[in-house]
Amino acid sequence: MIVLVARYYVKPGMGDAVAEALQQMALRVKVDEPGCTLYHACRSQENADMFLLYEHYVDAAALAAHRETPHFQQIIEGTIIPMLEKRERELYTLVVD
Repeated sequence: MIVLVARYYVKPGMGDAVAEALQQMALRVKVDEPGCTLYHACRSQENADMFLLYEHYVDAAALAAHRETPHFQQIIEGTIIPMLEKRERELYTLVVD
């Protein structure tokens, strides 16, 4: 199991737009990506322009497939990334399931 943790630092005042786009993304992942077993998008309680994404993928192929989906290209690459100041990503291996 591969765990992806991403932090989105959103340009000031664009947090609501990113939240809306992440809701759309979560729905598409749930419907179209059986290799993604968990997709949580969280918004900071202290900074409305900061997000944490926590995702589980069955293997590296499922993670690679996620990045190639039309919804990833449209929503993440096309909509969200232009609204970010910075994006950080880390990959982990799940120790305990």
